[in-house]
Amino acid sequence: MKVYDGTQSETTRTDDPERVKIGIAEYQVTTDSAVLTTSGLGSCIGVAIYDELSGAAGLVHVMLPTAEDVEGGNRAKFADTGVAVLVEALEAEGASRDGMRAKIAGGSDMLDFSENGSSIGSRNAEKVRETLEAYGIPLVGEDVGGDHGRSLRLESDTGNLVVKSANMDSATL
Repeated sequence: MKVYDGTQSETTRTDDPERVKIGIAEYQVTTDSAVLTTSGLGSCIGVAIYDELSGAAGLVHVMLPTAEDVEGGNRAKFADTGVAVLVEALEAEGASRDGMRAKIAGGSDMLDFSENGSSIGSRNAEKVRETLEAYGIPLVGEDVGGDHGRSLRLESDTGNLVVKSANMDSATL
């Protein structure tokens, strides 16, 4: 039985890692064994970055390709500035860009309203890749595109990114 008042029942496991939910246009960084989760990835992209040496890991849920024409606002909302804010937060926790590795998922074309040019999902994926490359962070795994939604679970103690896709089996990147 799970008790949500801050106390634990006798049957609650105390060795389970903390679960931290990241919403749309949010990010989180951890240096412990927390599991970072996000859901509702359609055209949005989940960017997971892990640094094995420092043990720092982070996840950002970006929804649009670029913050180019937006003043102020939430940096985590956009692919370019979302990657930047995640890298900065990881560095503040002792991570080094030399040790960082990235994995991404999402960017589907579920609701493609574009008549000319590429969809939001594919533009999000392209901008995330460009930004990671600009920071010198290798992209070591991805599950992007298609026409289905995804949910993610970043296991911060291993750097594994578990991707659950609608109507499909889970995959670990």
